Amino acid sequence: MKPWLQLFFTCLFLIWHTEAEFFTSIGQMTDLIYAEKDLVQSLKEYIRAEESKLSQIKSWAEKMDVLTSKSTSDPEGYLAHPVNAYKLVKRLNTDWLELENLVLQDTTNGFIANLTIQRQFFPTEEDETGAAKALMRLQDTYKLDPETLSRGNLPGTKYRSSLTVGDCFGMGKTAYNDGDYYHTVLWMEQALKQHDEGEDTTVSKVEILDYLSYAVFQFGDLHRAMELTRRLISLDSAHERAGSNLRYFEKLLEKEREEEEKEKSVNKTNTTTEPVVQSGAYERPLDYLPERDIYEALCRGEGVKMTPRRQKRLFCRYHDGNRNPHLLIAPFKEEDEWDSPHIVRYYDVMSDEEIEKIKQLAKPRLARATVRDPKTGVLTVASYRVSKSSWLEEDDDPVVAKVNQRMQQITGLTVKTAELLQVANYGMGGQYEPHFDFSRRPFDSTLKSEGNRLATFLNYMSDVEAGGATVFPDFGAAIWPKKGTAVFWYNLFRSGEGDYRTRHAACPVLVGCKWVSNKWFHERGNEFLRPCGRTEVD
Repeated sequence: MKPWLQLFFTCLFLIWHTEAEFFTSIGQMTDLIYAEKDLVQSLKEYIRAEESKLSQIKSWAEKMDVLTSKSTSDPEGYLAHPVNAYKLVKRLNTDWLELENLVLQDTTNGFIANLTIQRQFFPTEEDETGAAKALMRLQDTYKLDPETLSRGNLPGTKYRSSLTVGDCFGMGKTAYNDGDYYHTVLWMEQALKQHDEGEDTTVSKVEILDYLSYAVFQFGDLHRAMELTRRLISLDSAHERAGSNLRYFEKLLEKEREEEEKEKSVNKTNTTTEPVVQSGAYERPLDYLPERDIYEALCRGEGVKMTPRRQKRLFCRYHDGNRNPHLLIAPFKEEDEWDSPHIVRYYDVMSDEEIEKIKQLAKPRLARATVRDPKTGVLTVASYRVSKSSWLEEDDDPVVAKVNQRMQQITGLTVKTAELLQVANYGMGGQYEPHFDFSRRPFDSTLKSEGNRLATFLNYMSDVEAGGATVFPDFGAAIWPKKGTAVFWYNLFRSGEGDYRTRHAACPVLVGCKWVSNKWFHERGNEFLRPCGRTEVD
């Protein structure tokens, strides 16, 4: 294939990836693998061209070295031969000019052109920052120390990889630029450790210590900040900022001592002093999510409140959709995952062929998943939802209509007022923090016409090697993805009131690629299919 034609098709293939936020979807990141492979091939072609050119130049140099050694030993005798005289003139007038053109020949054109075309579709600074934060999210959720992540010691991994000093330093810088000094300390310490172990790197210890000392100072650990700054100055005595910081730290320490002396003189019986923060013993700051600890513990499989008494109330059965004619001969296997609220899992809901077709339809349409701003009602992206999603209509392909019909048969609810089939693919550390599926906002336009989200039907379209559970912090349940299965629960009581126990989350994917699809059934059209109960909480 001609180079310009190859570039054209490459451009055409990647055009829909512009500003794609690759880190939010592993499914789309796979295309980057092939783009990088193409660049490697282009680079190898450039290297072969350069080697061919250098080979010609080397051959010419060796030939001229032999010739000039002979001619300089007896210039007049050499030029006495008229052919030698002619060839000398010709070489200097023509041959050396041809060599000059060979040396100046630019063999980089093809590679640079390919790189330029593809660079506009490369991940951005936002992607790199998002990917770094994803690793930190996995680190926090699954209680992984930087050493474990750096060495790539993760469960279920097929291809092991490790982080260099430069990688760890980059992680620390990302955290620092975000004002996250907790992770700055962790990753700068890891970078320093690997540097001290002798790992080859272009990052200097001075750079690492500069960030680390300041981040430690932000935690109020003045003694350690001074220790690290002194080490920095021992490596670079001309470092102005370090010298200035050290003087500032010394003044603060002196001020602390004076205040301690004053306190002792005022109350001589009080001999206690505030404990010094120990090296590396910095606590993770609290954030906006009140159930953070419970949520993350469930993601790790800890704190699941499945007691023996509750376990006895869970059963497996064949489900025929209340004697639905389509399911009488081939009922679905139904398994209770939780008793109250009742959550069930259905097996063999989607075949591998159907899953691949749904993924094939969804992948080109994937866009960053959004949430509705609780104050304005406007859809926006959020750091607590890291995935990409698309919406499929029945007209897109017969398989979509087939899957929708199957969900209707299983649940006994109508899909006429349900939302389109949503397909989601989770990216690096992909997650959706605790949320409700039902609306609690009176300004939602769909509430009047279609009612609230009555129920959720969630299809798992992939296995996940580690992480990626669906958890319910309120009552301590964790449901793990199994390809081809689906889970179902009601978001509303029969009265129409929201069941606040159904607040749930999609845990970060530690290892693997998580694909799901879901259908939200609405109240309208289901009034007689799921009639009201006698009380508000039936």
